[in-house]
Amino acid sequence: MADGPDEWTRRATLKAAVAAGGAAALSACLDRYSEPAPSGPEDLSSLPGRQHAWNDRIRTDEHGNSLLPRHQSLLYLRLPGDGPPDATARRAVEAALRTLDRAYERSHEGLLCSLAYSPRYFDRFDDDLPPSTDLPEPRALSPFETPTFDRQDALLHLASDRADVVLAAEGALRGRQSTVNGVDVESALTDAFEVADRRTGFVGAGMPAERQDGLEGIPESNPVPENSPLFMGFKAGFRKNQATEEHVTLSSGPFAGATTKHVSNLRMRLDDWYGEQSFDERVAEMFSPTHAAEDLVEGVGETLGASNGVTEEIIERLPEHAREHARVGHAQKAARGNRTDDGTVRTLRRHFESTDDDEASLHFPSLQQEISTFEEVRTAMNGTDLTEIPTIRQRANNGILEYVFVKRRGNFLVPPRSLRSLPTPAGETPGLD
Repeated sequence: MADGPDEWTRRATLKAAVAAGGAAALSACLDRYSEPAPSGPEDLSSLPGRQHAWNDRIRTDEHGNSLLPRHQSLLYLRLPGDGPPDATARRAVEAALRTLDRAYERSHEGLLCSLAYSPRYFDRFDDDLPPSTDLPEPRALSPFETPTFDRQDALLHLASDRADVVLAAEGALRGRQSTVNGVDVESALTDAFEVADRRTGFVGAGMPAERQDGLEGIPESNPVPENSPLFMGFKAGFRKNQATEEHVTLSSGPFAGATTKHVSNLRMRLDDWYGEQSFDERVAEMFSPTHAAEDLVEGVGETLGASNGVTEEIIERLPEHAREHARVGHAQKAARGNRTDDGTVRTLRRHFESTDDDEASLHFPSLQQEISTFEEVRTAMNGTDLTEIPTIRQRANNGILEYVFVKRRGNFLVPPRSLRSLPTPAGETPGLD
């Protein structure tokens, strides 16, 4: 059954509320939910040790593909001054996060969150991070990009299927309310940090189509398919093309149980994607020319199941495809850098869309043991080596590079939950019990 006008009004309200934030947005949002969100556990030690352990706490589709929470928020945070934080700040951060642990079940119906730290944060200390922790400053990862670098001290990532949960959690963390989901707020995150930037987003079937009208980067014809989870019209995040949480977790050293997180923000320019390219051409450039020639993709990719269908043969045929079809696929290129010799996938991507600043864009968090792993995957995606073939240009006919433009990049370490509150480079949190 098609959604009626009341449902469209509800969704429009939730969209506007999360994008705007603040008390008024939360009030408008709360009116749309009849039941409170599920609460967190009495025993906080029952929570997983890894902050990035989300997969067993979220929905999956019929193929076992993870379905990320529909509403998401990124808070980029700065500490005052230049030196390391003290125990008072550390206790404030832990109390603020502990409040959310108690207030909300750790799930897509409650709240998933993680607090990560940048290289610039660890530079506040006299000691260096151990060599086993690969966390360089962000840099441009292609010869054709000029991104702004996110060097704020920390990044808090909030995610829930409920817009009211994301907004209420933000309100509590920013000291705007004394209780959250029936739990007293012990401390505000802003007792230690200042919020340097706030970015929002969403992901899920139908959500991009509902939000496409009037966006910069989307054609006036509003061509995004109604059931697509992403602006470009296809599914992503297939289970067999994602690293496991175990694989991206550091297994030794002072930050054992952590992962590294690269977050890029890409603006989209999809007029030519939808206006000049046929469906088969979009399939060829998103996946591979083989996908288009063999009709492997229907609709937004429902026929692909648990895999994007990029085989070793398709990867090996990149130069052949470039010459025969005058184009190559995004997934086809990236897979060259994203698989080990035995076929193990190296990165876990959790990307979601955004309409911040009334512009179609993509937030792209990627988890991996080492930031260098992400950089290698991006190099493969660039396809610069393929431009020796006359039909392939640095952007044109080269996957989806013609339609996405990097605005920002940042590198972060997501420590285990036990070290989430202002850790030292040695993996300690002095001043906490």
